[in-house]
Amino acid sequence: MRTRSLTIVLAIALFIMMLLATGAGSTSVDPGMVLAALAGSWAEHLGLTPVDEGVQSIVRDLRLPRTILAALVGASLAMVGALLQTATRNDLADPFLFGLSSGAAVGAVAVITITGERFGVWSLPLAAFSGGLVAAACVLLLAHRTAGLGAEKIVLAGLAISFLFGSLTHAMVFAGDQRAAHSVLFWSLGGLGMARWNNLPLAATALIALGSFVILRHRSLDALLAGDDTAHSLGVNPERLRRQVFIVAALATACCVALTGVIGFIGLMVPHLARGRAGLLHAALVPASALMGALLLLASDLLSRGLIAPQELPVGIVTGGIGAAFVIAMLLRRADGPR
Repeated sequence: MRTRSLTIVLAIALFIMMLLATGAGSTSVDPGMVLAALAGSWAEHLGLTPVDEGVQSIVRDLRLPRTILAALVGASLAMVGALLQTATRNDLADPFLFGLSSGAAVGAVAVITITGERFGVWSLPLAAFSGGLVAAACVLLLAHRTAGLGAEKIVLAGLAISFLFGSLTHAMVFAGDQRAAHSVLFWSLGGLGMARWNNLPLAATALIALGSFVILRHRSLDALLAGDDTAHSLGVNPERLRRQVFIVAALATACCVALTGVIGFIGLMVPHLARGRAGLLHAALVPASALMGALLLLASDLLSRGLIAPQELPVGIVTGGIGAAFVIAMLLRRADGPR
């Protein structure tokens, strides 16, 4: 009952936040007008005041895709963080600790500074997606070659690959076309400006993959919480499960980073918040994380558009600031706890 109530509250909050986010911008649209624009010709039948076609176009074609992308990416990154923290037994694990975003960044920066959009509008997303998967493969191979896929091996391998791909990114920025440096900077800090109806399926793929995996494997993930020995006794192979978690996490992160760039700390913060409300079991934890992640990224996007309006901050700056404050607060709370 508690979990169901939490889900309902979070779902209502997410709906309200999506209305606010869709209405925010240089031309402000109040929630009632947003609903009317979405309803179109059905507005009068629903008791709403119809709006003109210009407002409908702003809401449907410009604002709504961005809002949906923020919700999908926020939910996916939070789910990835929850899964990685379980698999590695590391409270600070998130998608960007394991080189996943660094690999995607290499692919995107290569397009921006070297190759250009030779394959049309999908050049950057495809390159970022491929880079993320290459980084994931490197982490898995390195962890496997160093005697197994234990939690600590994956963490160390991820850090090594993250630094390696980060160095490659900086080298390409330094040696490439300096006129593209601004685009590289904005993309590396994260943003939702690439939101289009035709690329939302890529973000939805991340959420569907993660959701399907959790539905199929949530009991095995619960067993992993008790330690490898207990998981073995329950018929779960910890190394195989960690490998599966990492592959799904890599796929989802690559999908997200390909569209939004590097948005950090969502995957680190949200699982901690969700555990305090939904508990440790993944059937409740992961959906709560998804809803909270969507809420957090939407709220961060609103802040990024309003802090220095009419200019827009990269949303990764906002999530980074919130995330840093969260980690400091978490460390201080532990330091002040019972000794």
